[in-house]
Amino acid sequence: MNPDYYFTIDRPGMAEFKDRGSQFIAYTYPLVSIADFKEKLAALKKEHPKAVHHCFAYRLGLDGIQFRVSDDGEPSGTAGKPILGQIDSKQLTDVLIVVVRYFGGTLLGVPGLINAYKTAASLALQVTPIVQKPVLINYRMEFDHTQIHPVMQIIKHFGCVIHKQDNQLFCVVEAGLPKNRLEEILFRLNELRSVELTKC
Repeated sequence: MNPDYYFTIDRPGMAEFKDRGSQFIAYTYPLVSIADFKEKLAALKKEHPKAVHHCFAYRLGLDGIQFRVSDDGEPSGTAGKPILGQIDSKQLTDVLIVVVRYFGGTLLGVPGLINAYKTAASLALQVTPIVQKPVLINYRMEFDHTQIHPVMQIIKHFGCVIHKQDNQLFCVVEAGLPKNRLEEILFRLNELRSVELTKC
């Protein structure tokens, strides 16, 4: 894997899989935080109140250690893990997949369930465009308001992502700078007079 980039999705997707009367509807979402996950899951439960299970998996962050799986009442290991397996097989992060199940009256058994959740998640990822994004390093910039135009030009030119901006007499911008262009960006910013840079 290239350490300067990561793969994720930037829009939701949906796909459906049916097996012996049971309906599995998989939803993919770009994810920014655990709070974001809770909101999305709550909204889906509201949208599908009659569904018997809302199983999910997500992975957050670049280090890959922040993840969660849930079988939501299905036999242990038959739903959450197969869903996460699909996220990991495509080396994605900042992604949530929820599979909503409507029971069709026939028990599928453990192999059947694993296959159903895995297939539903896989189909949803097939219809959701995967994007490559640069790894960002966060910096805080402080500068005189007369420098706002050249600073913003550099930010725009290098595809930096502004997180916070405060334009007073003295301006403060917090932004994510693409790791693969970091030296170049810092060099250009340091060329401007009175721009203070702090890594955050």
